[in-house]
Amino acid sequence: MKNKLAKLIDVKSIVTILLTAVFCVLALRHTISAEQFLTIFTTVIAFYFGTQYQKGKGENE
Repeated sequence: MKNKLAKLIDVKSIVTILLTAVFCVLALRHTISAEQFLTIFTTVIAFYFGTQYQKGKGENE
C-alpha cells in the first residue's frame, strides 16, 4: 500500500492532477471553451497513462 502511495506522489502524477484541476477551473469560469478543454485534457491524460503503461511494461520484462 505504501509503495502504491509513493508512486502516486510522483512528479508526473502531481503535474497531471494540477493540470486537470486548472483546466477544470478554467472551463467552469468559461475562460476556455469545452472543445479546448477536451483537447487539452485528453492529451494530458493520454500522455500520463501512456507513460504509466510503458513504465509498467518495462518493469515486467
